[in-house]
Amino acid sequence: MPKYNYVAMDQHGKETKGTLEVASQNEAIARVKDMQLYPTKIVEVEKSGAKGDKKAKPAAKAAAKKKGGGMNLQIKIPGLSGRVKPKVLTTFTRQLATLVDAGLPLLRGLRVLEKQEKNVNLKNIIGELALSIEGGSTFSEGLAQHPKVFNRLYVNMVKAGELGGVLEVVLTRLSEFMEKAQKIKGKVIAAMFYPVAVMIVAAGILLILMTKVVPKFEEVFLGMGNGRPLPAFTRLVMGISHSIVDHFLVSIIAIAAVVISFSLFVRTKFGRHVWDKFKLKMPVVGPVISKVAISRFTRTLGTLVSSGVPILQALTIVKETAGNVIVANAVNSVHESVKEGETITAPLEASGVFPPMVISMVDVGEQTGALPEMLLKIVDNYDEEVDNAVAAMTSLLEPIMIVFLAVVVGSIVIAMFLPLIDLMNTVGDTSGEHGGKE
Repeated sequence: MPKYNYVAMDQHGKETKGTLEVASQNEAIARVKDMQLYPTKIVEVEKSGAKGDKKAKPAAKAAAKKKGGGMNLQIKIPGLSGRVKPKVLTTFTRQLATLVDAGLPLLRGLRVLEKQEKNVNLKNIIGELALSIEGGSTFSEGLAQHPKVFNRLYVNMVKAGELGGVLEVVLTRLSEFMEKAQKIKGKVIAAMFYPVAVMIVAAGILLILMTKVVPKFEEVFLGMGNGRPLPAFTRLVMGISHSIVDHFLVSIIAIAAVVISFSLFVRTKFGRHVWDKFKLKMPVVGPVISKVAISRFTRTLGTLVSSGVPILQALTIVKETAGNVIVANAVNSVHESVKEGETITAPLEASGVFPPMVISMVDVGEQTGALPEMLLKIVDNYDEEVDNAVAAMTSLLEPIMIVFLAVVVGSIVIAMFLPLIDLMNTVGDTSGEHGGKE
């Protein structure tokens, strides 16, 4: 019979460890609960033995550093203090959901997580949440006091869980929502790494060619050709090289000005609308952005509605977290339609953003009264769609970027060799004329 190591909390918040010999993990959980304890971790001994040793070493090193008086520098960057990374927040939500689901009171669970939290910002916030609850506030009210960390979606879902008495269920859904969102974001970032890396390499190669190689060729060409003009394409490349070398600072300022102007344009209402619309229609990348936006819309709305948040309030939150103005406008149209007592399907179809499959499934969900379930089914389908779209984008971008790099570098090389080819043709013609005279 397998053995399980458990870590649990008693009614006073004291940590207890032990080993149970039972048939399954579920039976181990039941046995721990029978002992009036709240399990926080239960792991089978055989599976955790090898890994436990590996994990113990870093822990021992960390403890040794503390004992040795190792310096723990906390550098605060203006404008970034008080924020918590999504990955850290997701872990906190999952841990809190596990503790509450195991039967540990919310306040005690927060105190447990506060003790073990490594992130300084989140540790302070958890402490403030616990103090807020001790002062008589609800959990959602405490969360609302930290808008930089907990957005409206988080706060409203927790509020709905409190009102419905299913906080542990809502926290579990919220952690799953955040984990899936992080997974999709990670896939898109990983897919974009290759083209960004190629663009950086291409920029570096171009800079070296234009500032070092082309000027050397120009010195060679000065003593050749007997005053003959260089080919037009070669003069164009050399002119660009002169502009970069002779006016390097001006070139940097010009590039910076273009980037800043674009950033300011995108921040305007019209500019954001144009840019977001272009992103959805962009070749190769557009389908991925579109599918990610639809996945986020259906996942957010489905999670909110299934957690008990009123539909109008849920649509308002979805609009704020859409991440794309075009999608946000479509959600706003849905909000106004529902507010007037009309259907969700008509404004979705009129927006031109959502594909027929999504509209049909939403329509079926609306007709049958199972809209949350249908939205979550769409999410499951679109997770696979996003995976396929990212794979297709990566497979298309690789040859495109290679061809782009080859064309740019090849054009510069051709421009440098055109005068040599022209000179060889001239020498050949001259030799032919002399041979004819003889």
